[in-house]
Amino acid sequence: MIKFRSSASELRHKVFVEVAKAAFGSEDVVNDLESIPYKLTPTEKPRYRESIYRERAIASERVRLALGMSLNPQDQPSHLTSGFDKSNISEKYYEPPLMQVIPSACDCCEDDKYEVSNQCRKCISRYCVHACPVNAVSVGEDGHAVIDEKRCVRCGRCKSACPYEAIVHKIRPCAENCGVHAISSDKLGRAYIDPQKCVACGQCMVHCPFGAIADKSQIFQLINAIKAGEEIVGEVAPSVVGQFGEDVSLGQIVTALKKLGFSEVREVAKGADHGATAEAKKYVEKIASGEHPFMLTSCCPSYIMLAEREFPALADGISETLTPMVTTARTIKQDKPNAKVVFIGPCAAKKLEAMRESVRSDVDFVITFEELSAIFDARGICPESCEDSPVDGATAAGRGYGASGGVSRAIEACIHAYYPETEIKSDHAEGLFECRKMLRLAKFGKREGYLLEGMGCPGGCVGGAGINVPVGKGTEAVRQFSEETQKKVPEKDLYTRKLP
Repeated sequence: MIKFRSSASELRHKVFVEVAKAAFGSEDVVNDLESIPYKLTPTEKPRYRESIYRERAIASERVRLALGMSLNPQDQPSHLTSGFDKSNISEKYYEPPLMQVIPSACDCCEDDKYEVSNQCRKCISRYCVHACPVNAVSVGEDGHAVIDEKRCVRCGRCKSACPYEAIVHKIRPCAENCGVHAISSDKLGRAYIDPQKCVACGQCMVHCPFGAIADKSQIFQLINAIKAGEEIVGEVAPSVVGQFGEDVSLGQIVTALKKLGFSEVREVAKGADHGATAEAKKYVEKIASGEHPFMLTSCCPSYIMLAEREFPALADGISETLTPMVTTARTIKQDKPNAKVVFIGPCAAKKLEAMRESVRSDVDFVITFEELSAIFDARGICPESCEDSPVDGATAAGRGYGASGGVSRAIEACIHAYYPETEIKSDHAEGLFECRKMLRLAKFGKREGYLLEGMGCPGGCVGGAGINVPVGKGTEAVRQFSEETQKKVPEKDLYTRKLP
């Protein structure tokens, strides 16, 4: 059983479950979808908000996003299912933007503001007053410190100087955790995500205490494809281990997916093996030889988008090797051209990657572990009760991709095995703030001859927005699974061959 990170994530799970139930078994799907807000708030007593009306209005928007649709306009009446007839994956994909702020759910958090709390002791030293370089801090009539917002330059010196920690720095949680500074405030004080800056890592969604930020889902469209009798082939990310229970094996997850209606399930770690061999060769031939200064390698689309947008001069250093998701999907399409390919992983950004024209024909659906958990619950499928199924048999190198440092370790292992005379220099960063620091070092010539791996989320893929378990547990599960794998590295020339 999944332990929810917060009440907000539990509510999100309930929405997915109800949408999945409507998709699977409803005779009147529109009516059932319209009734979901009332199922979530069944009485006259609100559970999360000050009124049942606001609570149900927010739930309606959550359902729309779970259906892959955009939010309803705020200035005109609309049904929850308005435009539902067009929400069909065979006809259209996500409408941008992927990450959206639900206006009625946002609490308009104050951002970047220093405020004196009731912890102020009216001390006579007035450290805060003397520390302020612009005279924005004074003493009020009652003896408490007061900060003039118009003068304040937000340097934080008053906060650092106060021995009682009586001065607090208010920061909007979503903005604080956005590594690309894509979040600001609209004219009403609500959070606004700039789609030109957003890289869809989803950390804003994870850290919003009000659950006001959500991404669009494809669970409804996937279920329709299953019901229509389409051949559905899943590809599971390396970070899947541990996500559905500490003792649940990958083979049990495969069995659960087959019960759901999947005809076959493959490990994305096989695609990772493929990529590791190709990038090992490139490092030896291009980087170690001095032909190129460094190589940016990562399966993380958020990291690559950060590099392309903020460090365009480094773009030539980005590896051209296909990501494991795309490599695996293309091999599936070669074998089964009419099958629908479903990438199952922890990542919101993979949804954005799959929207690209070069990828769209290979990956039909992207769902997260969080979303899959809800589909399992809707169908009463318990992975822990399933029997083991055989799995592809990827190597330890590919299976280690799911945690930060796993990509560079895999490539290093391949280089040590194939080109033992080559000296390797590598660096890796997790979280977009740290990725930016690493890229700055590369920009200023401090990472010559390096293999540079970046992961947009803390901990790597195991810290993605769509995970079910804490980062630490996910990291340990990936590490253990990789260590227990007997075959450590793939064949040297795997990158030249089609994957089995």
